[in-house]
Amino acid sequence: MYWQPALVAFLLVMPVAGISLVEVCPDPYLPGDRDEYFCLEGDGLLDGIMVTDGEGSVRFPPGSHLGSRVVVAMDAEAYQKSHGTYPDYEWDGDTPAVPDMIRVGRFQLANAKDEVSLYRGQTLLQQVEWPGMVEARQGQVHFLSNGTWDPRVLMLGQSRFSPQVFEGARGIAFVSPDCSRGAFLSAVAGAEREILVAVYEFTSPPLAGSLISASGRGVDVRVLLEGGPVGGIPPEEKWVISRLAGGGIPVFTMSGTADVHVPYRYMHAKYMVIDGTGVLVTSENFKGNGFPPEGKQGNRGWGVVISHPGVAEYFGTVFSHDAGGSWAVRAVPGPGKEEAPTEEDYSPKVAPLEFSGATVVPVLSPDTSSLLHDLIRGARESIDIEMAYITNETGDTPNPFLADAVDAARRGVSVRVLLDSYYYNIEGSADNDEMVAFINAIAAGEKIPLEARCARIGAGQIEKVHTKGVIVDRKKTLIGSINWNRNSPTFNREAAVIVDHPGVGAYFTTVFDNDWTAAGKGGPRPGPDLQKIAIALAAIVAIVILFRYGKKRR
Repeated sequence: MYWQPALVAFLLVMPVAGISLVEVCPDPYLPGDRDEYFCLEGDGLLDGIMVTDGEGSVRFPPGSHLGSRVVVAMDAEAYQKSHGTYPDYEWDGDTPAVPDMIRVGRFQLANAKDEVSLYRGQTLLQQVEWPGMVEARQGQVHFLSNGTWDPRVLMLGQSRFSPQVFEGARGIAFVSPDCSRGAFLSAVAGAEREILVAVYEFTSPPLAGSLISASGRGVDVRVLLEGGPVGGIPPEEKWVISRLAGGGIPVFTMSGTADVHVPYRYMHAKYMVIDGTGVLVTSENFKGNGFPPEGKQGNRGWGVVISHPGVAEYFGTVFSHDAGGSWAVRAVPGPGKEEAPTEEDYSPKVAPLEFSGATVVPVLSPDTSSLLHDLIRGARESIDIEMAYITNETGDTPNPFLADAVDAARRGVSVRVLLDSYYYNIEGSADNDEMVAFINAIAAGEKIPLEARCARIGAGQIEKVHTKGVIVDRKKTLIGSINWNRNSPTFNREAAVIVDHPGVGAYFTTVFDNDWTAAGKGGPRPGPDLQKIAIALAAIVAIVILFRYGKKRR
C-alpha cells in the first residue's frame, strides 16, 4: 500500500511506549570524543534492549532496570570531565563505580555521518541518523521533544529552560540616554542581601562604584562577564575588574578551560538580579554610553526593573547555571585604564515610568527565543521594531523574525522598522541602509503597511541605536539583548522579557515615535566617516613630511 513507507518512517522517529532514545551526542569537544553518549528514557527492564550504530552494538547487563532516565557514555571519566557527573553506564572505559555495557563489535559514533538505532530483541523501535534527521555539528546535543528531533540547537552545557508566565508584576521602565543611570543606581541602592550581575561588557566606573558601595554595606555581589568579547576585553573593563576585585567582589568570565568548552558563543545577556525579588533587564552593556549621566549623550537603549519574586527566581536560576559551570573562570585583575566620561550634551525627553499589574514572560536565548515568533505573529494592529541592526539569512532570504513582521504587514498590521545609522552599520555593502531599502522595496512592491528608516544620530541626538526592542499592539514590549541575526537567538546566551502592560507599551511607543519622527523619510544620517577621516589624516601626514623635508633642504 502507498502509505506504508511513510508510516514506517514515522514509527522509527517516534518513541515506542516504554523505552525511548531521547538524546545523543556523537561529536563532543574532548579529543577523541571519549565523552560521547546517548540517553534513554522510560520505565522497565532493559533486558533485550540493544543500541547499535550499524557497525557495533551495546546491551545492558542482565537485570538492568530503567526507572526514568539512563545515560550511557563511551568513557565515564571523560564524561565526568565534561559534565561534572558520572554516567549510569559506560561502554569503553574502566571506571570501577560505573557498570560496563556489553559491547559487540566497534561501537563508536562517527561525527559527520552515522546513525543510532534502538532495538528490543529483533524489533527496531527508533532510529536517528545524521546528516538527514539532524544536522551534524561539533558540540551539539541531539534531543527528542514531543516527537521532534532538535526543535532548537542545543550545545553541550547549555540550559534547557522552559517558557514561563508571571502575572502581577510591578516595576520601572526606563530608556537610555534619558534616564538609565538613575534607574540603575536606584536599583543597586535598594539592594539589601544580594546582587547577581551578568553582562557582556562592563566599563563604567560609576556603575562599578555603586556595586562596590553595596558590597561595602554587606550585600553579596557577584559578577559574570563574557570572557572573549569581539575585539577582546578592553582596557576599560580590565580597570573595572580590578576595581570590583579590590572591593571584594568576585568577578568571573565565561572563558572555558582546556577541558571544558564554553556553552555559548557569547554570553551577551545584560541583567541584574536583586535580593531574589527584582531583576533589571536591559539592552545595554554597563558602559558610559549605555548608562550616561542625565543630560549627556548615549545609546538609545531600553530597560526595565521588574519587582516579582518569580521573575527574579527565574533569572537567578539562569545566573546560577551560567556562573556555576566550570566554564566560568575567576577573572584575574590586571592593568587597564579608566573609561573617559561622556562629553556630548543631550536633552532628556522622558523620565522613568512606574507600573503595576503587568504580565511578564522571560525570553532566553537559545532556550526560548522562539517566543519572539509568537510575539510578532500574534500582532493584530501594529508592530514597532527598533534595532541596532537586522541581518538576513541570505541576500534574498529575510531574517526569520523580520519575515514574521512582513507577513503581519501582509495581513494589514502596521509595521515600522527603525535601524541604527552609526558609521559601522551603514558603510558596508549589505548593512542597515541596504536593509531599509530591502524592506521598503517589499512594501512598495506589495503595497502593504510596512516602512523602514535609519535613525537620526549625532549632535543633540542619541549616539546610536543599540536597543533590540519590539512593541506589539502598543501593549506587549520586548526588552533585552537579542539581536536579529543568526547567532544571537541560536548560539548566544541572551536575556529579555516581554512585558504585557498598556502603560509600558505606551511609554516605549512614545520613545519610538520620537526616534521615528527624528529619522524622517530621508536616508541614513551617519556618524563619523572613517574613510574620510583616514584620508584627511593621510593628507596631514603628507604635509608634515613635506614640510620637514623642505626644512632639511634649506
